[in-house]
Amino acid sequence: MKKSNIGAFATLISIFFFWGFVAASNDILIPVFKKALDLSQLQSQLISFAFYVAYTVGSLLYFAISSILKKDILNLIGYRNGLALGLIISAAGTLLFIPASNNASFILLISGLFTVGLGFSLQQIAANPLAIQMGDPEKGNIRLSLAGGINNVGTTIGPVIVSFAIFGGVSSETELNLEAVQTPYLILGAAFLVAAIIFKFSSVPDRLGDENSSSENGGGNILATLKYPQVILGMIAIFLYVGVEVSTASNLPEFMKQKLGTAENAVAPYVSLFWASLMIGRWTSAAGAFNLSKSMKTLLGIVLPFVAFGIFLLVNYLAGNKLEAFYPYLGIVLILIAADKLSDGKPVKQILIYSTLGIIALLIGIFASGMTSVFAFISVGLFCSTLWPCIFTLGIAGLGDKTNTASSLLIMMIMGGGFISTIQGALASESILGIQYSYFVGVVCFAYLAFFAWRVNSELKKQDVDNFSSSKQNSH
Repeated sequence: MKKSNIGAFATLISIFFFWGFVAASNDILIPVFKKALDLSQLQSQLISFAFYVAYTVGSLLYFAISSILKKDILNLIGYRNGLALGLIISAAGTLLFIPASNNASFILLISGLFTVGLGFSLQQIAANPLAIQMGDPEKGNIRLSLAGGINNVGTTIGPVIVSFAIFGGVSSETELNLEAVQTPYLILGAAFLVAAIIFKFSSVPDRLGDENSSSENGGGNILATLKYPQVILGMIAIFLYVGVEVSTASNLPEFMKQKLGTAENAVAPYVSLFWASLMIGRWTSAAGAFNLSKSMKTLLGIVLPFVAFGIFLLVNYLAGNKLEAFYPYLGIVLILIAADKLSDGKPVKQILIYSTLGIIALLIGIFASGMTSVFAFISVGLFCSTLWPCIFTLGIAGLGDKTNTASSLLIMMIMGGGFISTIQGALASESILGIQYSYFVGVVCFAYLAFFAWRVNSELKKQDVDNFSSSKQNSH
């Protein structure tokens, strides 16, 4: 990265923290509201559905308003204003947690999460292309992995903090106190507002570049953008990737309750480890984002995942959780380090390798039992870790002035997190597949992702796109 970009990039990736904190905290809200409001597993998954479908609604609104204005919204108001506006919308959503918890209202709860997600959709449309473009395009996916690593600091501490707020510590046996949900989310809302002000006056770029900012109507043409195979393939891939990631985590509390007898107030460390696994994987990959010697990158690729695992242990130690049960997981982290080295940071290879490992992990979880199954399902987080930046980078490659439109189309497909988790929740019924066999849904998702890597690689070669920049580039 250019030195002038480092400060701006550091500011930009702070927003990724918020996305992670809220997304992972949903997995704590699901069992809490399920018990407090006596919901079925399918109904409880509507918490995920409401949050993730907001990304689709947000993207559709983005298209509609851009069409009415005859100009791309972000090119009109600027990326900094777009990020600030998205944060303000999310802050408004956190206010709904007050009446939701006071009245034990499921409708108000999912309305609040929907509004938070609506703000996140605008933030995502702006932030992901910016992260890819703020440096060497060939390392765009690695930069997005670094941003994702910050995201997963949020996903690691979110479940622990929210669980602590609700239960007064995971070892507590107190009754569920829904009003305790208010505090962490109101603090989060205040943080959104502070961040909005910071972004408004930050040095984050206000445009992607001349070719994108000069676009009036062409960049917003959805049909013209959908003519690129990488966009359609990428949309399906994002839908299924977010789906397998979210559904694996959000159904984990119910799996542990049914198969291991784990109580709602004891599941937070395991949910935290799932999301920490994404941080471990992204930190492993992020070593390649720095302008360092090959030996130093190799060293960081080994050290950083253990540092990330150490953060998980520290957070849970401070929360009063016992750590001994998690030490065997280090063996799976070693497998990830080897997989990262094998992929050499190449997005196509990384998707192929990690999707294969994801399938293996799910099959072990489905056919094993006890903690072996739990750790197998949690390790899906390791193998999902860098798929988002890889898919996103490939999905907008070579699109020039259609980058923003392609980005919003990809963001729209985050709704997969809601749909796939709800489908798995329905199949988890004992009269259908049961909770353990419902994880076959994830196997299907990973199978497509492996196909995506193979297919999009050949499509980009046909277009002479060889460095995965959103700008038009020809091979020489």
